[in-house]
Amino acid sequence: MNYESIWLVLLFPILGFLLQAMLGSRIEKALGRRVLGGLAVLPIVLSFAVGLVITLGTKAGSSHVSTLGYWINAGGLSVPFEFVVDPLSMTMVLIITGVGALIHLYATGYMNEDKEYARFFTYMNLFIASMLILVLGGNLLLLYVGWEGVGLCSYLLIGFWYKDMANAKAANKAFIVNRIGDWGLSLALMLIVAFLLSSHADIAGGRYLSYDTMLPALQHGLAGHAGLATAIALLLFVGAAGKSAQFPLYIWLPDAMAGPTPVSALIHAATMVTSGVVLLNRMHVVFEMSPVASAIVCVIGAFTALFAALIAFGQSDIKKVLAYSTVSQLGFMFIACGAGAYWAGMFHVTTHAFFKALLFLGAGAVIHAMAHNQDMRNYGNLRKYLPITFWTMVIGTLAICAVGIPGVFGFAGMYSKEAILGGALANTHAQINGVQLGQIAGWVGLGVAALTSIYMTRLTCLTFLGTEERWRSIPAQHAEHHAPDHEEGDATEARHVLDENHTPHEVPISMWLPLVILAVLSIGGGYFLANGNAFESWLYPAGLPVLGKVSTEPSGIPLAMYSMIAAIGGIVLGLAFYLKGLPKNQGFDESKWSVLRRAERDQFGYDHALTVAAIEGGGDISRGLWKWVDVGLIDGIVQGLGTVSGAAGQLLKRWQTGYIRLYALMMLLGLIGLIGFFALEIQKGVR
Repeated sequence: MNYESIWLVLLFPILGFLLQAMLGSRIEKALGRRVLGGLAVLPIVLSFAVGLVITLGTKAGSSHVSTLGYWINAGGLSVPFEFVVDPLSMTMVLIITGVGALIHLYATGYMNEDKEYARFFTYMNLFIASMLILVLGGNLLLLYVGWEGVGLCSYLLIGFWYKDMANAKAANKAFIVNRIGDWGLSLALMLIVAFLLSSHADIAGGRYLSYDTMLPALQHGLAGHAGLATAIALLLFVGAAGKSAQFPLYIWLPDAMAGPTPVSALIHAATMVTSGVVLLNRMHVVFEMSPVASAIVCVIGAFTALFAALIAFGQSDIKKVLAYSTVSQLGFMFIACGAGAYWAGMFHVTTHAFFKALLFLGAGAVIHAMAHNQDMRNYGNLRKYLPITFWTMVIGTLAICAVGIPGVFGFAGMYSKEAILGGALANTHAQINGVQLGQIAGWVGLGVAALTSIYMTRLTCLTFLGTEERWRSIPAQHAEHHAPDHEEGDATEARHVLDENHTPHEVPISMWLPLVILAVLSIGGGYFLANGNAFESWLYPAGLPVLGKVSTEPSGIPLAMYSMIAAIGGIVLGLAFYLKGLPKNQGFDESKWSVLRRAERDQFGYDHALTVAAIEGGGDISRGLWKWVDVGLIDGIVQGLGTVSGAAGQLLKRWQTGYIRLYALMMLLGLIGLIGFFALEIQKGVR
């Protein structure tokens, strides 16, 4: 197997990025948007093809490093430009390029009328390239390069319609919040280098950050340093929490909905938000040495899953519901990592990529059909007009709800979610002072699974079911929706109005074909990967173990039974509440909403409080520093020196009269004084 061809996986998206950036406008004028769109999709398809060939030739448990040369080689620190080919990296390559190619294809239709077509695909290709560097990089510094690259691209894509102030603010928010996480990752990287330099100076070739030398050294060196292992693990988790939107750093992800829907799908399903999970899996040896850090990861993951699921109930924007759903599902992945079921976390990354990309692209089809109105209160009975979108989104909903018949068949999410819950409920590693926090997180996750079924059923009912077509009778102020416009390209001027004459229509083939493919993966992908423990066997030998056995019968009842009750029970409750349409106490008059639902709508005040603390509180601190430190202290010192200098000048200027005879007299007196001084010194020497 020629593993050197792994560089082609990165090369194709980079060439696509350069082509779109340098020649995109010319190609569009000369050959049209269809050709330009094809040239944006083709590099990602080629990367997927090469990645698939390499994956088929990669054995479970194998690891191959391909090095182009040395990037940094100074002061005993050697960092090669290298890619690692192993089950973890190739799993992510197939997700990024496979799902990414489908999203690119969808975007050729969705963005077809936007003025900045070439600029959009320039950013999209660069996003894929950055993510590939992150997952393929054979050392932590290359991972960090990709890490910052996806942060930059997310900023560019979230703020793609930058003329809209809300979009620009959302992009800034994502960028700034991620800097907090990046601070944690930077400190972890520095701490790792400092530790290895001090304790393993003879490490092979000075390659301190390469996984093949760093991970065994950390595993051996941290064995007697539990406190240091916990510190490194928690700093790594801060970095992961930023990219993967865990509490308290989740607040950027819902606002990322300001970008075009294909961007939302790419960020939420295949790229950026999975970075943190990949980091924890790659650095799992550190977490295995720290039960405290593992327990904290479990607790934060469980709380994030529950918190985001509750917030989803209060959202009326279809993309916001899916955004909080993503935050919640990421919480499940962190429960798995904290509980030591690393392969289960990656399993859910994979199945989540299928059904979450499907749900976002389906939501985009709905938004496209509804003149870019995103409020579900304006929908209803869309199954009649959007049959392909309806059935594919139903499949995605069943997949995220983990519906299935135990021992027979289930949608994709059932297998990965059961693996996570089973690993957590059997876990004895993630504990603090004997409290089994991993197991508690597992039970919380089971409750969140039921909540997921309810709010996703709510989304399906309000959008597609019922007989009431609410856009035909809604008040004018709610029919008019401010959203970025593809034709005008100026989000500040775009206005879209729904009225009784509006007729939704199904999207073109370039948009519904990806929906169908993702629906097929959401149906059978989990079954295929779980059959014969295929996915576990693929990842486990590569060093992603389960710390403890997977529980199949917690409390004497089969876990599959718990899972089925949560999924089916949640759907039944959702249908009971929302099948008949929009409840009167959840309509446009939000004063009639319950206190709980209004709190859920407002994220229980957390985002607002954090914004006030960061912006207003930061402003107060800045003004205080300016007043007391800058003006009071620094300016006081500077002005004080000026005052002293001025006073000295005033004193000395009295001697500057301009009379030459006076100056001569002073020089004579000085000379006499100098002669007298030397005479006294000579006299002392004689004595």
